Amino acid sequence: MGRKLLSVFIGIMVMSLFFIGCAGNKTVEQSKEGKYRVVTSFYPMYITALNVTKGIEGVEVINMTKPQTGCLHDYQLTPEDVKTLDKADVFIINGAGMESFMEKVINGRKNLHIIDASRGIELLKDSSGEENPHVWVSVSDAIEQVNNIASQLAQLDGKHAEQYKENAKAYIDKLEQLKHEMHDEIDSSENKNIVTFHEAFPYFAKEFNLNIVSVIEREPGTEPSPKELEATIEQIKDLHIKALFAEPQYPAGSADTIAKETGAKVYTLDPVVSGEANSNAADDYINIMKKNTKVLKEALN
Repeated sequence: MGRKLLSVFIGIMVMSLFFIGCAGNKTVEQSKEGKYRVVTSFYPMYITALNVTKGIEGVEVINMTKPQTGCLHDYQLTPEDVKTLDKADVFIINGAGMESFMEKVINGRKNLHIIDASRGIELLKDSSGEENPHVWVSVSDAIEQVNNIASQLAQLDGKHAEQYKENAKAYIDKLEQLKHEMHDEIDSSENKNIVTFHEAFPYFAKEFNLNIVSVIEREPGTEPSPKELEATIEQIKDLHIKALFAEPQYPAGSADTIAKETGAKVYTLDPVVSGEANSNAADDYINIMKKNTKVLKEALN
């Protein structure tokens, strides 16, 4: 009888050790999954999210799209994007119509919180009445986006609310300094007429009192017709425009054609839509805007 009791006791001890071991493994798995995953729709949102979440333990920022995606015009979600979103707690989007795939994102993801970075920002419209989503290219509007992202993250993740707000303030201070420096360099330019090759710069032009005379390719990759090209060339000649602004993300075929016909020079302005998704990206917006300022100062003078 004593041996039977001893056997039962040993069995109980073995099972107890087994369950303790299982519990220990489960805790490790939970700690791995314990990160607060912030996914961003594309590069400008990624840069801002990095700054707002800087140094906050347990918060992970992932950019959904590939480094060189550029603007999300007619972007289609990939299977890899879907996997990324399925693991996200928060999805930060530019909003204002930039992410045309949002209906697919929302369907079936009731627990995914969406942060609209353009909430409350006054949107500009093109000649056809369509709202322009490229608000981040204006430094002032980029600051509003920082506030939007930080305040909405603070509401969703109350544990780190003060850190989000402190990080936002620190980043906004840098952006305010950037804006001041850009105005010092650009405001004094006598020539304010520019020609661009994408609808990315109206907010930028509004902020720095530039006059966008013509947009050659309203959608990237849509070459102007021969008639449109001819009209643009005549307009540039009539207004004595000396500078054309292309973007590094897209071919400059039309720009080169116009330059040859008018004598205008092609410059590059970067709307900060592509780059490498890593921790070093946090300063990309500021660094690229400083380069844009130098380019504009040279071109407009």
